[in-house]
Amino acid sequence: MRRLIILLATVSVLGLIIWAFMPRPVVVEVAAVAPQTIEVSVEEEGEARIREVYTLSATIAGKLSRISLHAGDPVVAQETVVASIGPAAPAFLDSRSRAVAEATMAAAKSAVDLARAQVVQAEATLEFMTSEANRASALFEKLAISERALSNAVLEQKTAQATLDSARANLAVRERQKDSAEAALLNGDANGAEACCLSLIAPVSGRVLRVLTEDEQVVQVGTPILEIGNPGNLEVVVDLLSRDSVRVQPGAKAEITGWGGPPIAAQVERVEPVATPKISALGIDERRVEIFLTLTGDPNEWQLLGHGFRVIARIALWREEGVLAIPVGALFRDGSNWATYVVRDGRAQLETITLGERNESYAQVLAGLEAGDQVILHPSDLISERIRVELLAR
Repeated sequence: MRRLIILLATVSVLGLIIWAFMPRPVVVEVAAVAPQTIEVSVEEEGEARIREVYTLSATIAGKLSRISLHAGDPVVAQETVVASIGPAAPAFLDSRSRAVAEATMAAAKSAVDLARAQVVQAEATLEFMTSEANRASALFEKLAISERALSNAVLEQKTAQATLDSARANLAVRERQKDSAEAALLNGDANGAEACCLSLIAPVSGRVLRVLTEDEQVVQVGTPILEIGNPGNLEVVVDLLSRDSVRVQPGAKAEITGWGGPPIAAQVERVEPVATPKISALGIDERRVEIFLTLTGDPNEWQLLGHGFRVIARIALWREEGVLAIPVGALFRDGSNWATYVVRDGRAQLETITLGERNESYAQVLAGLEAGDQVILHPSDLISERIRVELLAR
């Protein structure tokens, strides 16, 4: 009896030792492979901007009056005067330029005096030739002179008349030259400009976006003055990597977030066909394509969204309902293939699978799994082929 007790005790101790060193099941968290709706999208920063921004520039060189409009002020097409440009004051003359101008004016005055003297001389000649022509006409009637002598007298009279007309025209030219020489010596009025001669009218209805040249100043032709646009006609422009842009199709759904307000529904309007080289923040040379989005949500939801605002655009690339899906947390690489651990009969079984589309949560299963399979989420290095596992209680 004593031996039996010792034997039983020994067997019990050995059983306890074996049980203590036996591998325990690994506690794992599992998820079921089941049909899901998968949507693949790309997210990138973008910029909201008005489709048509009109930059009003000076059409003539002159003195711009101070702009009374400010950013945000409404304007009406073909009615609101946004700027006025008048003639600028003449430049001040230095001592050399003034001396030249004074000499030119003195010469112009002398030329006027000479022209007046020529007019007086031409008038006297015409008066004499007129009297000679009248005398020759009277003598011809009395047959005292020949017809040729009468013709010569009339010709000399007409020549004297043409000389007088030429002298008077020359006097007018010299007087205008004198006026021009006097104008070169003028410094203009104290304000530097005369009455305003040109008004710039708003080409479209909308609001002033930016006043580029506000203060009163002399401007040249083409100087930008202000920008006008319609805040209700907004679009979003997103720069996508060229490898992502090839999957974006016009009409694709999108969502605008990250601007400080509620999400805004949008739609892809067009994809630029040309990629532009840009340097990323990490110094990487990238090729990016501009994607233009149209806002399709309620305009009341994005009234506060303005020109130049930074936004986050999420563009849908692919979407399908009822596809067999596996959580991405259950996936890992097995060589060049995708694999996962499936729980069968309380043990982990390695399965190589074929994937299709995937997003940050789920991946499409094309082959290797069936609906209802339990896969291990986030498998650790304790998980291996055929190891016993215990499901985590939820």
